[in-house]
Amino acid sequence: MKSLFLTNEYPPHIYGGAGVHVEYLTKELARLMDVEVRCFGDQEGVQNGIPVHGVGLDASAWTCPPNLKSVFGALQRCLDFNTRAIDAQVVHLHTWYAHFGGILARLNYGVPMVLTVHSLEPLRPWKREQLGGGYDFTCWLEKTAIEMADAVIAVSEETKADLLRLFTVDPHKIHVIHNGIDPEEYQRVEAPDILRKHGVDPAVPYVLFVGRITRQKGIVHLVRAIESMAPGFQIVLCAGAPDTPEIKAEMEAAVAAQQAKRDGIVWIQSMLPVPEKIAMYSHAEVFCCPSIYEPFGIINLEAMACETAVVASAVGGIKEVVVHEETGLLIPLDQQQQSPFEATDPESFARDLAEGINKLMADPEKRRRMALAGRQRAVDRFSWASIARRTKALYDSLLPSGQ
Repeated sequence: MKSLFLTNEYPPHIYGGAGVHVEYLTKELARLMDVEVRCFGDQEGVQNGIPVHGVGLDASAWTCPPNLKSVFGALQRCLDFNTRAIDAQVVHLHTWYAHFGGILARLNYGVPMVLTVHSLEPLRPWKREQLGGGYDFTCWLEKTAIEMADAVIAVSEETKADLLRLFTVDPHKIHVIHNGIDPEEYQRVEAPDILRKHGVDPAVPYVLFVGRITRQKGIVHLVRAIESMAPGFQIVLCAGAPDTPEIKAEMEAAVAAQQAKRDGIVWIQSMLPVPEKIAMYSHAEVFCCPSIYEPFGIINLEAMACETAVVASAVGGIKEVVVHEETGLLIPLDQQQQSPFEATDPESFARDLAEGINKLMADPEKRRRMALAGRQRAVDRFSWASIARRTKALYDSLLPSGQ
């Protein structure tokens, strides 16, 4: 059997959790079966024994509005995915960028279509800031692909519930297979020089954020929480790849306002290479994930594997990764009623984040217990090898006996 992965992100062009998922899942699946990857970018050749074909884009002559270029660019690349002959028995899609390619493959080549849900467009209304009218199209495209897929993989039970609530899809076609971690790669290291390289003082404890600058990740809420944090520790923000110029400007203003009041706020405005990211996780006393929507939250798993206690918002799949008072603290978006779209009281949410961080920063023994429990949970429950086996079993179930 051969599986064809269609994806926006693939190494070396990774900027989000979906790209991390594809990188590690394909690597493990390739130990069990043939795998091919078609992606956006200039990759061409073999990586980890996997044939990889990147598709570029020349939009220099396009006169459409700038915020539609990513939409039409995705469609153009999806066409290119299909003009190269497909000989796989299963096509596996990742994010809306690849959905049109999967639809074309299913209809034109008769290939069963598997779709992994990393996020859902109806639960990301802020994407209209980035895509304009293209957001209406991506919502339609996602709905079409999900409802015609032969199997849908939800990365958490919460995501499965969202699928059943928002779409017309047979519950038997939805399979919960969590994201994972490579515990051999993601483990605690001692690398103070990497901290110094990025302006972080290894002698002073710090709270860490890692993620994109987007409404979904809640980074602005964390920055606002700084004014309620106790003194005596640094705040390190590994935050890059802003969705829009507007949110970048908002982030710059928020960080500058806090830096005017407090020392030790370090903003690393890039997505770090994995070894450097692991060093940042390893030396942090607390990792904070303030997402307002998170189907899984692989960054929490990365932090746990590196033996770091977590303070995270109690949303989506995060509640299936972080165990409250055991591997970290879960902070509701609103103490009375959680919203799936935003913090209904942003000031209260920011204060609650700060309170959780202050609580752990003041209790080294509790942090240590949570760090060890988090590492154990990551190793026991979320290995990519197990996830690959479950994914292959799902593929097998879609093919006629003996194929």
